[in-house]
Amino acid sequence: MPVITLPDGSQRSFEQPVTVDAVAASIGAGLRKAALAGRVDGKLVDTSFEIDRDAKLEIVTDKHPAALEVLRHSTAHLLAHAVQSLYPDAQVTIGPVIEDGFYYDFAYKRPFTPEDLVAIEAKMQEIAGADLKVERRVLERDAAVAFFKSLGEHYKAEIIASIPSNEPISLYGQGGWVDLCRGPHVPSTGKLKAFKLMKVAGAYWRGDSRNEMLQRIYGTAWTSDKDLKDYLHRLEEAEKRDHRRIGRELDFFHMQEEAPGAVFWHPKGWQVFQTLIGYMRAKQKAAGYQEVNAPEMMDRSLWEASGHWEKFGENMFTTQTPDERVYAIKPMNCPGHVQIFKQGLRSHHDLPIRFAEFGKVHRYEPSGALHGLMRVRAFTQDDAHVFITEEQITDESVKIIRLLLEIYRDFGFDDVRVKFSDRPAKRVGSDEIWTRSEQALQDAARAAGLDFTLNPGEGAFYGPKLEFVLRDAIGRDWQCGTLQVDLNLPGRLGATYIDEHSQRRTPVMLHRAIFGSLERFLGILIEHHAGRLPSWLAPVQAVVMNITDRQDGYVSQTVDFLKNQGLLAVADLRNEKVGFKIREHTLQRVPYLLVAGDKEVAANLVSVRTRSGKDLGSMSPQSFVERLRVELESHGRRTLED
Repeated sequence: MPVITLPDGSQRSFEQPVTVDAVAASIGAGLRKAALAGRVDGKLVDTSFEIDRDAKLEIVTDKHPAALEVLRHSTAHLLAHAVQSLYPDAQVTIGPVIEDGFYYDFAYKRPFTPEDLVAIEAKMQEIAGADLKVERRVLERDAAVAFFKSLGEHYKAEIIASIPSNEPISLYGQGGWVDLCRGPHVPSTGKLKAFKLMKVAGAYWRGDSRNEMLQRIYGTAWTSDKDLKDYLHRLEEAEKRDHRRIGRELDFFHMQEEAPGAVFWHPKGWQVFQTLIGYMRAKQKAAGYQEVNAPEMMDRSLWEASGHWEKFGENMFTTQTPDERVYAIKPMNCPGHVQIFKQGLRSHHDLPIRFAEFGKVHRYEPSGALHGLMRVRAFTQDDAHVFITEEQITDESVKIIRLLLEIYRDFGFDDVRVKFSDRPAKRVGSDEIWTRSEQALQDAARAAGLDFTLNPGEGAFYGPKLEFVLRDAIGRDWQCGTLQVDLNLPGRLGATYIDEHSQRRTPVMLHRAIFGSLERFLGILIEHHAGRLPSWLAPVQAVVMNITDRQDGYVSQTVDFLKNQGLLAVADLRNEKVGFKIREHTLQRVPYLLVAGDKEVAANLVSVRTRSGKDLGSMSPQSFVERLRVELESHGRRTLED
């Protein structure tokens, strides 16, 4: 006689085992109709799942956080069903849920075309409209292998054959079509209403380039047509904001095959890059950090001692000298900072010691994963390591968290999500040390007033971490900053300090990055602002234009004055109509456009307008400087345009 406890604390008793569907029906017909799945004692299940014991139950409707996972999983099956209805000799392989959607890999004799995708999506709509019941059944492994072989589904048979023989195999079917799956799925295809196929790409079977090439169809699915429409609009906006295109238009940088995953910075892009460094350098100095610089290439033995060789060896660039010593180009800065800490005798009175470095690091990323500034092989980290006592973890972590949030606000990111990542399966250090580290970091997060979600098993191999996720102007999330507590690495590398009892102790090390990768952060900024960087960050803050050559001398004099006041200003004295020049510099996202005609020269004024087209009227160059300086000194929180 199971007793079901609902999220509001109320309970319902049943005289015999009961399905999730039946519980929903006992509450109300509307809830039963809206139910997509259930969550029993935290586990996501089908509505047909039978509960035979006391349990906690959540009914998953389209308002539930788990709804999208179930819908997308089920829509992947809808895609596979449609493909095999239209192309019966196509074989299905795997079809997982991914961020914002799903994909399914198929083996087929020819490439799918855009016209095929249109036909497949229409077939999906037809199957969804038929409201076919989705049913689950379980087979023993060998029976399941035989079943899929009988269907000619050799890829599925291979997947099942790799599963332990004592593990039951669940199959899901709808309208005569069936597939291997753990589930759960929606109760019927009629629940699937807001979806769209996006593209087709190649993918190797089991992700191995030695295997045959399959075809991967990507799709997206949402709980409503409105959410689908909003998502497609975000994609359109993202395309307009693509930092690679804007970077070319603004002449910031380029990349080429001779240096894959590395950036060729042009003068304007390098100016922005250096502004980022200057900003962070000032913030760190005010927060008590000392800037250091460690070698970019160090002996393999150091990386073995730190544990990085075992964890990251295959992603490190290495070289061997004629005397057969193996060196690695650093993929991260922490071992170098520990070496600096170890020079000289350190006392507990010296702690915290805060080392910061704008360190260039190199990591091998597969060529297919490279993506403009967002995914590179050579990048610069705003890396810092703080050496402290165990008693200082909370206080120092709170300071770092507040610094992180203050910096993100300066760049226009007010919506920051935080994830707490605990111990991964592959790690160094004892469970006791990990427990202390995790507790200390969670205590610090709470002391700083942070709300955070759990990201299980995603900590660094040497310690737990907080991940700071920024939400941009069009609703996308970007993981940037991290704060990690490390009670392992300093001990592995022999770092010590003298405590108050004259005993040698191993310090705790906090790993901290705020931008993360400067290259990637700049790419995020370009897309967040659609290339319209705040004036304090823009490579050209003002352009001064003439109307005729009679104003050439005055324009040049004005530009010299602006430069002497510390502004990034240029002159445009070309023999072009002023309207043409204004349009051109507007496309270049220059924040302020200053025009001088005969009238302005006579009155020692300039006519000022913004890149958005707002006319700020005429003012003296000095008045313009004074007004713009307010914006520059507040790091973009206030602007003349406002």
